[in-house]
Amino acid sequence: MVTDIRTDWTREEISEVYNMPVLELIHQAGTVHRAYHDAQEVQVCTLLSIKTGGCPEDCGYCPQAARYHTEVTVEKLLPAEQVIEAALVAKDAGSTRFCMGAAWREVRDNGDFDRVLEMVKGVCNLGMEVCCTLGMLTAEQAEKLKQAGLYAYNHNLDTSEDHYKKIITTRTYHDRLKTLDNVRDAKISVCSGGIIGLGEAVKDRIDMLYTLSSLPEHPESVPVNALVPVPGTPMEDQEKVSVWDMLRMIATARIIMPKAMVRLSAGRVRMNIEEQALCFLAGANSIFAGDKLLTTPNPGIESDQELFQRLDLKPRPAYKSF
Repeated sequence: MVTDIRTDWTREEISEVYNMPVLELIHQAGTVHRAYHDAQEVQVCTLLSIKTGGCPEDCGYCPQAARYHTEVTVEKLLPAEQVIEAALVAKDAGSTRFCMGAAWREVRDNGDFDRVLEMVKGVCNLGMEVCCTLGMLTAEQAEKLKQAGLYAYNHNLDTSEDHYKKIITTRTYHDRLKTLDNVRDAKISVCSGGIIGLGEAVKDRIDMLYTLSSLPEHPESVPVNALVPVPGTPMEDQEKVSVWDMLRMIATARIIMPKAMVRLSAGRVRMNIEEQALCFLAGANSIFAGDKLLTTPNPGIESDQELFQRLDLKPRPAYKSF
């Protein structure tokens, strides 16, 4: 199966792909993957929390929400020099993409945003793909980030529109989509995916993939996250996501959005090498390195080096075109 780039997938077609026998699904996705990407190449990204905790949102999975009692300590926005130094350390460790996350509901036009723009310029000057996830963004703010050198902006849909209101009530699904519009209009690369394990049905996963694949252009980057339950959040008692569910999400995303970087994101810390290898076979071609993903655990650099050596993987360079 070698699919064309389509933005007219139907829910029924996506459901047929998702529910294919799992070994056949992995094979089909791997075939598509090899048609558009180097199957031995995996991009290494680093995600740093530049402003932690105290968020006014009520995302049911997030330990950074101010209303939940978690072990996350509220911290102010980091100094630009400290962030640029962290990016340099990440680059030396093999990362080619550096993402900065702030626990904000939305970007405000103030001194903190000016400092983020300074960070973007500094990381861009290191030759890395620089990404931000800062909450909702206006068209004008997106343009300022673009002018500063921002390569990508992450704003996940999280789940389907129907299930969304059971997870988050402080902003709407339309708010999410509007931010993606503003990012795309500014010619910034769109990074948008979701989380599985939020109590959603398979239909919700299909609907989220449908929304992503129906955007005017497919996201350049599609993170697939498995919930890491955090004590103190409403989602703390959710069951661990099965690797087979992750495989179905990754493989389906690969088939319907062939050029996208499908990022094996949160939840990887709970996978062994064999399970991660299956995810690469199914079309994942990016991981996040470092001990933390914002505030949740992530495999360390040494274990990722072993992963790359064991599977004969090579890091994807920054800014590589398709």
